[in-house]
Amino acid sequence: MRRSSPDPIDIHVGSQIKIRRKSMGMSQSALADRLDITFQQVQKYERGSNRVGASRLQAIAAILGVEVGALFHGADAIEENVADDAAEDIGAMRNFLMSNEGIELNKAFSKIRNSNVRKKIIALVASLESEGE
Repeated sequence: MRRSSPDPIDIHVGSQIKIRRKSMGMSQSALADRLDITFQQVQKYERGSNRVGASRLQAIAAILGVEVGALFHGADAIEENVADDAAEDIGAMRNFLMSNEGIELNKAFSKIRNSNVRKKIIALVASLESEGE
């Protein structure tokens, strides 16, 4: 029986692969070359439309410099019966985190060690959000 849509866990793992790959500045083609597959296959993994087999997942994790478990981080929070609004919010956040702007913002923000400065930045961004409405 063929699924009409990808499994949420496959989507999650794929997005974790994409986030890690992009944060390293690695292209889909570079990852594909190291795995001896096509970049189209990497795209399918990252979208979750193709499941990643165990040995391939291990190889991807090694290339990305993470443990396999890191690619599942946060997956336990995924529920099939997530409310539509929550699912849209999660999707929007995932899309932002995978964008170039999201990756750059996260890199810069993670380098700020002072928690008070981080809190002030969050407050600033929150205030800008309310002005944009």
